[in-house]
Amino acid sequence: MPLSMREREQFLAEPHIGALSVVERPDRAPLTVPIWYHYTPGGELWVRTGPDSRKARAIRSAGRFSLMVQRAEPTVRYVSVEGAVSRTESDSLERSWEMAARYLPQDKVEGFVEYDHAQLGEHVVIFMQPEHWVSADLGSV
Repeated sequence: MPLSMREREQFLAEPHIGALSVVERPDRAPLTVPIWYHYTPGGELWVRTGPDSRKARAIRSAGRFSLMVQRAEPTVRYVSVEGAVSRTESDSLERSWEMAARYLPQDKVEGFVEYDHAQLGEHVVIFMQPEHWVSADLGSV
């Protein structure tokens, strides 16, 4: 059964690991990679990545991407969104902290943010306003 707009936005707002897909080259299937993301119902979805990463270059070239999230329990449910890049910004310590706090236990956030900035280098934040949605709750398996 498809999810209502409220259900799919609430589900997307939960901290799932996303599968980001973007067309990298016309002669290949889309590049698909796991990624942390952030979404607030009714707002933009955003991801952080290195400015020269393969996915960042592909997103710049394509101007759009999709993201799919899923779970298997208590029911099989998924949401997929697709849309154009609405903006790109330089990363900040606040964005890094916000993303880490979404996925990690509170006592691990500070250490991750320090590691992120010391070892993983510069990031950009890429925003997308979802335009197209596909969703379903397939019930229990």
